[in-house]
Amino acid sequence: MAKKIEDLTFIDDGMFQAVMHEPGVCAEFVERLLHVKVEKVQFPKLEKAIAPFYTTKGVRLDVYLKDENKIIDVEIQKYEQEALGKRTRYYQSMIDMDSLMKGQDYPQLKETYILFICTFDPFKKNEKETYGLPLYTFKNLCLEESDVQLGDNSTKVIYNASAYKAVKDERIQQLLQFISTNNPGEDLFSNKLAELVKKLKENERFRSDYAAMNLHDRDLIRNTKKEVAKETSIKIAKSLFANGASIELISKSLEMTIEQVQEIVKDVSVNLKSEVESAE
Repeated sequence: MAKKIEDLTFIDDGMFQAVMHEPGVCAEFVERLLHVKVEKVQFPKLEKAIAPFYTTKGVRLDVYLKDENKIIDVEIQKYEQEALGKRTRYYQSMIDMDSLMKGQDYPQLKETYILFICTFDPFKKNEKETYGLPLYTFKNLCLEESDVQLGDNSTKVIYNASAYKAVKDERIQQLLQFISTNNPGEDLFSNKLAELVKKLKENERFRSDYAAMNLHDRDLIRNTKKEVAKETSIKIAKSLFANGASIELISKSLEMTIEQVQEIVKDVSVNLKSEVESAE
């Protein structure tokens, strides 16, 4: 269930995107965590042919920004999810495809960063123990000779905010502490983020957008459940028919019309007929 607006923190879905949509704030946030200079922040819209895949695959970019030389995707991860590495791979592929569809050739593809800030350690040694690092940086290197880089200009950076005490860089430590505890401490930038969160909670436009976002998400969940239920019913209908159940019985059992069942089992009927003819 979605949080009430009054209970939102910086890292909550909707609030994080809204705060980070301030270009200056977004640039400072990224520069602090990636140690790169962001010349000019743009929030590009994805190509229409690409954008739907972000929701149909169950993912949605939190903050997608670029400048003259770089594209950076920033994600907040509050809960453990399966295949974090493959999620970064998927984001990377969508960003590259979006760039190519906008007319870039391979040599023109910009340098890309996929930045995940997790509130937990996503990398485990075993079922009980994690590696405990505050930062994990991944690049494509040659296994046979580590000095050889692939040269694809893509970097995946994953922070474990819960290990903020182990960070030596004070500015990063303070920011990760705020993300992990919601306490901005004495850090000026973290206090600025906390103040923006407070103001947005009182902003009527944000309150309206937040309500609309949650309504959209609930619709997606509801539609997904319907699709799963529909697919399950189709499989059951085919299985029942293949095992000798009548169309009338299937129709009554699964609350379908006779016509719907006939359409579903049409191929099953053909297959069974073929099997009988082969046996003869």
